[in-house]
Amino acid sequence: MTHEQAVYLELLARGAAAEAYDRPVLLARASGAGPEELAGLEQAKQLALRVRAELEGRRRREAELSALFETAHDLAGLRDLDDVLRAIVQRARSLLGTEVAYLSLNDPVRGDTYMRVTEGSVSARFQQVRLGMGEGLGGLVAQTARPYVTDDYFRDERFQHTESIDSAVGDEGLVAILGVPLTLGSQVIGVLFAADRRARVFEREQVALLGSFAAHAAVAIDTAHLLAETRTALAELERANDIIREHSGVIERASEVHDRLTELVLRGGGVHDVAAAVSEVLGGAVEFVEERPGLGRIAEGHAGRDGDDWVAAVSAGGETFGALVLRERPDLDPVDLRTLERAALVTSLLLLARRSAGEAEQRVRGELLDDLLDAPDRDRRLLRERAARLHTDTDAPHVVLAARIDRAGAGAETDTGGRESADRQRLRSAASHLAATHHGLASARDGGTVLLLPLGPGETAAELARQTAKQLGGALREPVTVGASAPVVAPLAHPERVAPAYEEARRCLDALRLLHRQGEGAAAEDLGFLGLLLADSRDIDGFVERTIGQVVAYDRRRGTDLVRTMDAYFASGMSPARTKDDLHVHVNTVAQRVERIGRLLGPDWQSPARALEIQLALRLHALSSAVIR
Repeated sequence: MTHEQAVYLELLARGAAAEAYDRPVLLARASGAGPEELAGLEQAKQLALRVRAELEGRRRREAELSALFETAHDLAGLRDLDDVLRAIVQRARSLLGTEVAYLSLNDPVRGDTYMRVTEGSVSARFQQVRLGMGEGLGGLVAQTARPYVTDDYFRDERFQHTESIDSAVGDEGLVAILGVPLTLGSQVIGVLFAADRRARVFEREQVALLGSFAAHAAVAIDTAHLLAETRTALAELERANDIIREHSGVIERASEVHDRLTELVLRGGGVHDVAAAVSEVLGGAVEFVEERPGLGRIAEGHAGRDGDDWVAAVSAGGETFGALVLRERPDLDPVDLRTLERAALVTSLLLLARRSAGEAEQRVRGELLDDLLDAPDRDRRLLRERAARLHTDTDAPHVVLAARIDRAGAGAETDTGGRESADRQRLRSAASHLAATHHGLASARDGGTVLLLPLGPGETAAELARQTAKQLGGALREPVTVGASAPVVAPLAHPERVAPAYEEARRCLDALRLLHRQGEGAAAEDLGFLGLLLADSRDIDGFVERTIGQVVAYDRRRGTDLVRTMDAYFASGMSPARTKDDLHVHVNTVAQRVERIGRLLGPDWQSPARALEIQLALRLHALSSAVIR
């Protein structure tokens, strides 16, 4: 380990701030270090900062998932509504990194909304503010049942400003505000907010995260209402003892389901595990489906009847992932219905977690391939370690593939690049999935995608290119053209070979498109004499073998003169009469030899394209024979 690496590893180990990473370079420069040492320190600093950013991102994602799971656990053992809502607001403020978070509830009697829980607030007026329906950003959220965000509250004209609300917001000093609705069915019962006293932009993931917390808050309020109704029934309806006992049993069963789902999530269960657990509890067949007609009619976080089935939308932050479908149950009581809805909520959390992990792995795979292409002089040991974490075989032969979507009329796209950008994203996602399943790497580049995939036993680069084009085209339902390089042996041991291989793959891709072979996959060996021009290896012997190898082998085995006959035949303008004069044989002999050549090379060997390749192969064969002699 070098001194530079040791310095930055120590900073990483003690979790130093980003500013501390500049100190070793400044100290070295002050002590008169040479350019080489300074460059080494700068390179080590950049790598350490990237590792630090990745670690911080992972810690943040772990904290988000942990907070969501803890919230689910709180709901399973719900005792006090205020405690649960306070915990949700505190976690929302902490995870989004805002200075203030608060939750308001609608008052149906007074027809307005009031502040229920605040965290980080310092203004008494703000903590007691009441908003008329439709007033302020919160009124806009409650009115439209959609999230809204403003990076400068007082300059935003999308919602109605009132003196009382603006004064309270001004007292608190808030500038940037994000609000998401708390909904039960189609009814908005309140709003969950996160706010800062400075201008900031809330990212889509943060909006989705706050939306998940809002869903938890709505569930907590709904559950509290159910519990309150149960307590009232127990106190006032002594004569309905049987009904109360049955209702209590259902509540206990629901609580058991919640505990079971929480345990399943904490031990790393999957979507199908949730479906199996709910199937057992509800006594029906529960299945997760990604698409179902009419799903848009089911409100987020709720379940409803669809034909003979019960359907609960699996969604978060306004995005629908699919649905849980319960079959073989003609009737559901309210608690069982709520159980199905909460199972859908847990499923959405699992899918969000899986997507987050998948996106992180996709970025890591793309960054490693980018480093191989752009910075092959990086520490090879570190490259190997990164590849090993992705389960990539660093010693196997690999092929570099360049892929691009090619659809009819694609050149007519003039919608400011929107369709093209969406195509690139879809292709990148499909390529990343393919690379992960094949223990390879993938990254977006030059308007398309580049992949580094291992060769299977006995597989050629051309076969891998065709297979990749077929798999990507099938996944996207669009023609995908793929050009392949020659095999690269142990690419992480020789990273300097990856960039030239990518250029060869791109040349093959461009040749396929020029030849109007969109949607196909090929390597240089598939492109005839063009392959000689495109490939870095200039495999002349391979070209000759693929083009006229069968005729050469036939002459060698039988002692015939078919190669010389072909040469004379083309030299005489493919005239049998002139060929027989050149060879001093009978014209029938020429005809018999031409027929034999056709059986060896195929009936189209005299077509213009094949004839050109065969004549070039004959010249190259003659040159190589002359060199050998």
